[in-house]
Amino acid sequence: MGVTAYTTVARPGSAEIEVRRSRFLCTVERVDDEASARAVVERLRKRHWDAGHHCSAFVLGPDGSVQRSSDDGEPAGTAGAPMLEVLRGREVSDVVVVVTRWFGGVLLGAGGLVRAYGDAVRAGLDAVGTLRRVLVVEHELTVEHADAGRLESELRSRGIAVLDAAYAERVTLRLGVPAEGAASDAGEGTGDGAGERSGERSGERSGDARGGSVGGLASLVAELTGGGAASPIEVGRSWVDHP
Repeated sequence: MGVTAYTTVARPGSAEIEVRRSRFLCTVERVDDEASARAVVERLRKRHWDAGHHCSAFVLGPDGSVQRSSDDGEPAGTAGAPMLEVLRGREVSDVVVVVTRWFGGVLLGAGGLVRAYGDAVRAGLDAVGTLRRVLVVEHELTVEHADAGRLESELRSRGIAVLDAAYAERVTLRLGVPAEGAASDAGEGTGDGAGERSGERSGERSGDARGGSVGGLASLVAELTGGGAASPIEVGRSWVDHP
């Protein structure tokens, strides 16, 4: 099925270390694509215009397939590569790190630079923390107003991610079930697993929610509503945050 979960940073942030009077400021941000990562580098270059170097590294994609680094004028292999190696070692993706260096007047040598840039990224990642991103199969469920609040609470308590609630004549809940359990969920309580899927797939999108894998979403809804609600309709997939 491919990647169904990966680790990224919990929030943007920064950390600074000092090595023999040189200052190394590591800025950490979460990004969605290469253009966004490069924009972060340029923004920091303008903000800290008085610094000598703005070395960077980033990893992108659920499988970490996009990886780039830059020494930005430091000796080849002494900045960007060790920064990228820390990201790989921490197994984080969709993240860019930029280490801004103000020279302190003392040459650090190749080994010293490798250690300093790597340590700066470790400090930055420690400062921001991490979270898991989980691929979920989205379902829409339409219920009566009288049932909506109780049902939403019950579903959350059972580990179902409630991604959205739209209130009109009736209430439409958008639910997320982890994709790793989707095969069993689709076939349970819905006949052959395909007959109830009348919604068009909306593709993958990103969002923030908390939820865990449970089996038989349709059966669970039937249990909670006494069979008074229609079966959930699968409408797409999305990546959601799961601390």
